[in-house]
Amino acid sequence: MSKAIAPDFTLSAATPSGGLETRALSTDTATPLVYLAPMSGVTDLPFRRIVARFGPARVVTEMVASESLATGDADMALRLAGAGMAPHIVQLAGREAHWMAEAARMAEANGADVIDINMGCPAKRVTTGWSGAALMRDLDLAIDLIRATVGAVAVPVTLKMRLGWDRRSINAPELARRAEAEGVRLITVHGRTRDQFYEGRADWPAIRAVVEAVTVPVVANGDVQSFEDADAILAQSGAAGVMIGRGAQGRPWFPAAVQRYLATGIREEGPRGAALGDLVAEHHAAMIDHYGPERGIRAARKHIAWYFEAAEAHLAVPAGLRTAILTSFDVEAVGRMLREAFDDRAPRRAA
Repeated sequence: MSKAIAPDFTLSAATPSGGLETRALSTDTATPLVYLAPMSGVTDLPFRRIVARFGPARVVTEMVASESLATGDADMALRLAGAGMAPHIVQLAGREAHWMAEAARMAEANGADVIDINMGCPAKRVTTGWSGAALMRDLDLAIDLIRATVGAVAVPVTLKMRLGWDRRSINAPELARRAEAEGVRLITVHGRTRDQFYEGRADWPAIRAVVEAVTVPVVANGDVQSFEDADAILAQSGAAGVMIGRGAQGRPWFPAAVQRYLATGIREEGPRGAALGDLVAEHHAAMIDHYGPERGIRAARKHIAWYFEAAEAHLAVPAGLRTAILTSFDVEAVGRMLREAFDDRAPRRAA
């Protein structure tokens, strides 16, 4: 199978363009690049740091609402955080060109190396405000937002979309062509329509029409849960890279493992036993530091549940211990219990 090459967003010498600096993209990677998908409530800074620590996969922030960021919303500022991320890729969402441009400038000023535009989120709370995937119902508005964002910053701008709003309106190739003409440098396509949400299987072959419509690299997204899935999505879509979303939940090492697999053919396993317990406890502590105790404990619980789910094939955690971990507000006690739960050498308390 031939593997196309997605650009490595390494900053090179800037050149003037329209009064702004354009930072060129390097394309010297030897294999398709792997990305961690932006996921609201999931890809916060603690999770991105853990994913990035395992290796070369690129990570993207949670969706940042442009107007809320530009008008001082503290939660959006927290989502923007990217200290230590290289490259720091920030995803913005919105429905007004003014706010998209302002938020893009703020993100760039705060260290963003790449701005990604969200036109793929299917959530009703997003699409009812004509953001996310709803923009695929109004391509002229979508292009206005792209044009404003590209024109506001010197860093590369990318785009994430779905196949269309529904099966009667598959317009991803048209949006991709128009986006490329406005200066978008890379396009990610989730292989479902908005009305599918996350039901059924992603249509990987349908992404090929977008690949064939543009000259910029296309990254394929949707249902990549294994090394075999990574091979299949690249083969069926012809894409230049892979984006992994839910496949990384409870498995933060998986995007980097896929990146190395595509380069070497070696299938790496994630940490187990005491090493896994230390990792989960560290993730839990990082969530407390990032959000504060009460919010951090609550936010960490879904991640802990995903770690339990991912480890089920090789680890049996007593129900009583699992319940104690997922209900306790004692930070130190949870850390100790997490190490006990994942250390397969530790004596087990009764269920």
